[in-house]
Formats: sequence, C-alpha cells, structure tokens
Amino acid sequence: MAMRDSLPAVLPATGIAALARRIAGLPLGVSFAGLWLVAMVVIALGAEFMLPYSITAFDLKARLMPPVLFGGGIAHPLGTDELGRDVFSRLLLSIRMSLLIAFFGTLIATTLGTALGFLAAHFRGRLESVILMAIDFQASMPFMIIALSVLAFFGNCLPLFIALMGFHSWERYARISRGLTLAANEQGYAAAVRQLGAGPGRIYGLHILPNIASTLIVSMTLTFPEIILLESGLSFLGLGVQPPLTSLGNMVGYGREYITRAPWIMLAPAGVIVLTTLSISLLGDWLRDRLDPTLR
Repeated sequence: MAMRDSLPAVLPATGIAALARRIAGLPLGVSFAGLWLVAMVVIALGAEFMLPYSITAFDLKARLMPPVLFGGGIAHPLGTDELGRDVFSRLLLSIRMSLLIAFFGTLIATTLGTALGFLAAHFRGRLESVILMAIDFQASMPFMIIALSVLAFFGNCLPLFIALMGFHSWERYARISRGLTLAANEQGYAAAVRQLGAGPGRIYGLHILPNIASTLIVSMTLTFPEIILLESGLSFLGLGVQPPLTSLGNMVGYGREYITRAPWIMLAPAGVIVLTTLSISLLGDWLRDRLDPTLR
C-alpha cells in the first residue's frame, strides 16, 4: 500500500528530472534561443496584462527620462520617449505586433508556396510552366520594391500589410514542395497509394506533406526572422504599422531622431529585433541538424 502511494509522487519527479537532463544536454546557444523565444511568446500573449501604462498616455514633464541603469526612476525602467510615453509599455505591445505579423506572414507564405508547388508537380505541362515563371519573377524582383509599390498604390492597413508580408518568399516553399513531390513520385510510395485508389488530396495531404514537413519547418525558421526584419525596415520608413498601433520597427523609426540625446528609445526595440532573429536562426540551424537525415 505504501508503494502504491509513492508511485504518483515518484513519476512526476522522474519526468521533470528527465526533462531537465534533456534541456541541460542542449547546446548553450539553443537553450538561450529557446528561453528567449518562450519569453517573447509569453509577452505576446499577455502583453495587455503586463502594461504598467497605456501606450498613448504621455507626460511631458517626464519626457526623455533615462532608463534605470542610466540614472532614471523605477517608474519607467526603460525610460520615456519624446512625449513622455513609457518605452517599456510600448515595447511590450510592439513585440506582440511584430510577432503577429511575422507569424501570419510566414503561415501565408508557407501555405501559398506549398499549394502552388503541389499543383506544379501534379499537373505538370502548361500550368507548371506558368508557376515556374511566377517563381522566377518573384525571385528576380527585389521584394522591397514590390512592397513599396503596393503600399504606395493601395495605401496601408494592417490586413493588407500582413497579406503583403505573406507574399514574401512564397517561391522558396513552391520550389521545395515541387522538388520533393517529384522525388516522392519517383520513390514509388506516392504511386503505390495512387494505385490503391487514393485521390490527390489524400496523397498530398496524408502521405507527401508529412514526409516533407521537416524541410518546410526549417524553411519557416528562415522566413520568420526575414519578415521581422522586413516589417522593421518598412515601419522604419513610415510605410509599415501606423499609429496608434506600434511595432518594433515603428519604435526604431521614431527613435532615430533622438539617437544622440535619448538612444534608449531606439536601442530597446533594436536589441529585441537582434535577439529574436538570432534566436530563431540558432533554433533553425539546430532543427536542420536534427531533422535532416543526411546530416546524422
């Protein structure tokens, strides 16, 4: 009876110890990247509950107050901007906005590119030629020029901006999915399932997609930081997220005018951009080594 009572207490402790050993066995860079990204996700999900001040509340008496480490007060740990707005509060909501844009942009690019790659591999012929021409056009045209043209012609709103970010790098997924699908057809398992009577949706969704998912996931870790940097660049130019909304690039753009007098306005969001993109890149390299069977 005593042994039965001790089992529920021992098993969770054993599971926690095993998880701790696995985390301790990870490379230092990967551990840091994972912890940083977990913190970013927590901030993005609970930003509204962490705000000490409203992002639109300003106090001209406290304008350009330095952070705590530079002699400022604890009331504004990261200082204030030119209107006396709390930099820490704006940073929290900026993290959420930038991650939201990068997440949905990456999801749209992956879905669109993979679907077009499947279509090109399935139908071949004229449709494949059209898709390959679109891929070559997208790869040859600098995306920043496309983004500037679209935003200048249609104006800027958040749904359009997210859709535009999703149009970035779709050709990468189209090339990957088309090439791997053709390889799967050559390997024979897709043809075997087709001979058993499975339709195209079942073949591509349940058999080919799971086999190429690891490659697509690694590619997503490359696209995600690229979209963060692209959003930051467009917001820096004033063509990205518009007030009263705020993003990391938006904060950097506003802070560039005070780089000599109040560098913390720009350095705080710039540091988050650098650490977030670096963490995703480190995690992507680690996933590539773990998921690619040719590197084992």
